[in-house]
Amino acid sequence: MRSKNKKSVGKKFIIILFCIILIPVVIVFVMRFEGEKPLVNLDLHSEFIGRHLTIPLKISDKKSGLRKVNVYINKDGVDKILLEKRFPAVDFIRGGKIKETELSIDIEPLKLNLSDGKAILRIVVTDYSWRKWFQGNRFYMEQQFVIDTKPPYVSVLTRQHNISMGGSGLAIYKITEEIEKSGVLVGGRFFPGYSGYFKNKDIYMAFFALNFDQNNKTKIIIQAFDKAGNVAKCGLYHYIKKKRFKKDVINISDRFLEWKMPEFNIDNMDESNIPIDKFISVNTMLRKKNGALILAQGAKTAKKIFWEGSFLRLPNSATRATFADSRSYKYRGRVIDKQVHLGIDLASVAHSTVVAANKGVVVFGDNVGIYGKTVVLDHGFGVLSTYSHLSQIDVVAGQVLSKGEGIGQTGITGLAGGDHLHFGMIIHNTFVNPIEWWDKKWIKNNITTKIEMVKERE
Repeated sequence: MRSKNKKSVGKKFIIILFCIILIPVVIVFVMRFEGEKPLVNLDLHSEFIGRHLTIPLKISDKKSGLRKVNVYINKDGVDKILLEKRFPAVDFIRGGKIKETELSIDIEPLKLNLSDGKAILRIVVTDYSWRKWFQGNRFYMEQQFVIDTKPPYVSVLTRQHNISMGGSGLAIYKITEEIEKSGVLVGGRFFPGYSGYFKNKDIYMAFFALNFDQNNKTKIIIQAFDKAGNVAKCGLYHYIKKKRFKKDVINISDRFLEWKMPEFNIDNMDESNIPIDKFISVNTMLRKKNGALILAQGAKTAKKIFWEGSFLRLPNSATRATFADSRSYKYRGRVIDKQVHLGIDLASVAHSTVVAANKGVVVFGDNVGIYGKTVVLDHGFGVLSTYSHLSQIDVVAGQVLSKGEGIGQTGITGLAGGDHLHFGMIIHNTFVNPIEWWDKKWIKNNITTKIEMVKERE
């Protein structure tokens, strides 16, 4: 009996020992023979490769770990190595040490002696799995690209570009290649150009502006960016006319502060603050914020021209303040602030009817801080008009207005001290002098004549 019990115990021991050894071995084999391919995330923003392109690459393998990555570019049947990297292993059993990583693929066709044209990017990533005779699971992908290292060619079709400080201009040019964007660079301000106005889709038109504080030393050039990121720069023959702007003094009274300041809400400022301190915050910080909001409407411009002929001004009105007036604000005889007035103030009788200066689309109509109730019309191709301090707004966003059609009525909303219309003109992202746009002769000499000349030559 004892001998049988000893044999039974021995068998059980062997079985237990066998299980202790076998189960971990099975688990290791199952884990190390896993069949999931590495994961690859290729951040592609374009199918074009210019003179230099960096492509972010994220690779991972959570189970077996990364073994190696190879990246090639194939052009005309020849492979060029872009990236070769091998990753370390912890040991034979535990596999790769690196589970995920981020890399960059730098492609410089000229250094690689690659000509322009179609090319194929190949990416191969393997892991430390024991599959395929310990060669691991393999991820493979191909991505087609077009190599383009030559910038687009720009030819300027308009000859003269006379522009005043605070004024507007028009450039028409031709690009014989499909591009990403183009336009006129004035100092550091970019004014986009659009095709579609002329029959030839290669002809672009760009309205641009010179800010009131930019002088005759400001550089003006045309830039064109193709889809591969190549940039063409072309000089624009121009003449900048200097202009002197008026200086004005505005006296702020306690009565005005008591009347106007309760309308405005300023962050971190309550009613216990001194009214003049609140005025300074309104006139500086809020003015900047409100101006930016109005200028942002230029991004909504239509790629077509709605307007025709000179723009209308408020009927039977007198000018109360001009464009780019340099204003000094005084309180109790002391200068407390300085700002620039970027529009023209027009006054008639109280609650005068305000009409659309030209045909356009309403892109904005709401209360805008210091500007009060404001309407912005888009006239197309980056030309917009603004109407502020209104007592009421009679239009809605998206509404198409004819020249002379009613918008609302003049008022004293915002930081207005009396009933009037603050009228402004915008070119894309810059306030410009409205006087030019009221002038039939200026429009003919600087805009319509240029357009007609190009049409004749199409």
